[in-house]
Amino acid sequence: MALASTEKVILGSIAFAIFWVLAVFESVPFLPVGRTAGSLLGATLMVIFRVITPEQAYAAIDLPILGLLFGTMVVSVYLEKADVLNHLGKLLSWKSKGAHDLLCRICLISAISSAFFTNDTSCVLLTEFVLKIARQHNLPPHPFLLALASSANIGSSATPIGNPQNLVIAMQSKISFGSFLVVLLPPTVIGVLVNALILLCMYWKLLSVQKDEEDAASEVVAEKDVSSHEMHLLLPFRNRSTSCENETHQVSSSAPASARNSTASEETLHNGASQKKHGTAASDEVVSVNGLNDVFPEKHSEGKETLAPRFKRILWKSRVYLVTIGMLISFLMGLNMSWTAITAALALVILEFKDAQSCLEEVSYPLLIFFCGMFITVDGFNRTGIPSTLWDWMEPHAKVNCASGIAVLAVVILVLSNVASNVPTVLLLGSQVAASAAAISAVEERKSWLILAWVSSVAGNLSLLGSAANLIVCEKARLAPNLGYTLSFWNHLKFGVPSTIIVTAIGLALIG
Repeated sequence: MALASTEKVILGSIAFAIFWVLAVFESVPFLPVGRTAGSLLGATLMVIFRVITPEQAYAAIDLPILGLLFGTMVVSVYLEKADVLNHLGKLLSWKSKGAHDLLCRICLISAISSAFFTNDTSCVLLTEFVLKIARQHNLPPHPFLLALASSANIGSSATPIGNPQNLVIAMQSKISFGSFLVVLLPPTVIGVLVNALILLCMYWKLLSVQKDEEDAASEVVAEKDVSSHEMHLLLPFRNRSTSCENETHQVSSSAPASARNSTASEETLHNGASQKKHGTAASDEVVSVNGLNDVFPEKHSEGKETLAPRFKRILWKSRVYLVTIGMLISFLMGLNMSWTAITAALALVILEFKDAQSCLEEVSYPLLIFFCGMFITVDGFNRTGIPSTLWDWMEPHAKVNCASGIAVLAVVILVLSNVASNVPTVLLLGSQVAASAAAISAVEERKSWLILAWVSSVAGNLSLLGSAANLIVCEKARLAPNLGYTLSFWNHLKFGVPSTIIVTAIGLALIG
C-alpha cells in the first residue's frame, strides 16, 4: 500500500501518537483521561481529521473479538465465584518446602491460570495473595511478583484466550483452538520452566537468606491476612449462605445466641444448668427444663438446614466447572469461539437462576471500549500507508522460511511490543507478516501467525511497560493495604531482558 496524501499521513500520525501516549502511560500530566478515553480520543481524531470515514470506522471494529472477550470475562467472573483461583492459591502454601519451592509454584499456577483466565485476570486476583504469602514466610516480595507477572505472560501464549493479542491472531488467522494449543503448548511449558530457572539463579541468595525474623505474633497476623484474602474470594457465597442461615435458624430468646452447632449447644446447656444449680445470677445463660425440649429439636433441624445450602453450593460449582469444560471442548472441536464463549456465559447466567446484574457489572466494559477505539485508531493509521511502507523496507530481511529472517522478525516484534504495546503491534503487523509468508506457502503463513503470537506474548516480559499484566502487578502491589511494595522499572528490566531473549529463542526453535 502506497503512502496516503501528506495531510492524511501527518494528521493520522498525530492521532496515533496521542493514542499511543495515553495507552502506554496510565496517567499523563497534560491529559490525565486514562487509557480507555485515550483510545476513544484517538479513534475520534481519525474521523475528525478525515483519515477514515465514519462508515470505515464502524467497519474497523472487530465484533467477533469483542464477543469472545465479553464471553470469557463473564465465564471468568463465575469461575472466580466458584473458587477456582482460590483453590489454585491454596496450592501455593500447601506443604511448601521453602522459598525456592514457593517461587516455582507461583510460576506454575500463574502460567496455568493465565492460559484459561487471561494473564490480566490472573494478575488481578493473585497479586495481593502472593504479597501476603511472601509476608507470611518473611520473604522479599519482588522475586515472587516477577514470577507472577512473567509466568502469566508466558503461560498466556498457549491458548487463543490467554491474552488479547492471541484473540486477535486466532480470529484473523482462522487457526483453531486445538491447533493453536498443540503448537504453542510445548514452548510454553519449557518457557515457564526456563523462566523459573532464571529467577532461581538470579535470586537464589536472596531467597536463601530471609529477612530479620519477626516475632510470633506478627507471623500469626500474616497467616490471618492470607486467610482473610481466601475468605474475600469466597465472600459472595458466604454472604448468601449466612443470610440464609440467619433467616431460617432463629433461636428463641431463652436459648443462648451462640448455639450454632450441637457441641456448642450442649456445652452452653451444661454451663447454664451448672450456673443455675450454683445460683448464678446471669439470667441470659440459664437454660430452663422447658429450654431443653426447645433446643434438641432445633439441633436436629439445624443439621439438616446447614447441609442443604452447602449441597446447593457444591452443585452450583459443579455446574460452573462443567460449563467451562464444555466451552473448552467446543473450542477444541473448532466451533466458533465467539459464540461458544457467549453461549457458555449465558448458560452460567441461567443456571445461577437469579438477577445477573451483579455478575455482569464485574465485566471490564472499559476494556471492551478500549478495544473499539483501538481498532478504529489502528485501522486509520494503517490507511496512512506508514506501516506498509516500513514493512516493505523490512520484508526482505524478515522471511519466516529462514533462521535469520525469523530472528529479524522477532526483534521487530519485541521492540514494537514494548514501544507500541503488543495488541497494537499485532494489529499493525499481523496482516503484513501473514501476506508476506503466504507468498511462500500456506504452511509458512500459519507459522508466521504463531510466531507473532509467541513473540508478542513473551515480549511483555522485556520491560515493565511491555504488557498490561506487568502494570497490573506493579499497581496492585503498590496499592495493597498494609503490604504496599513498589516494583521498580530497573528491577524488572534486569530480569526481563535475559529472560525474554532466552525464552523467545527457545520458543522460536520449537515452533520453527
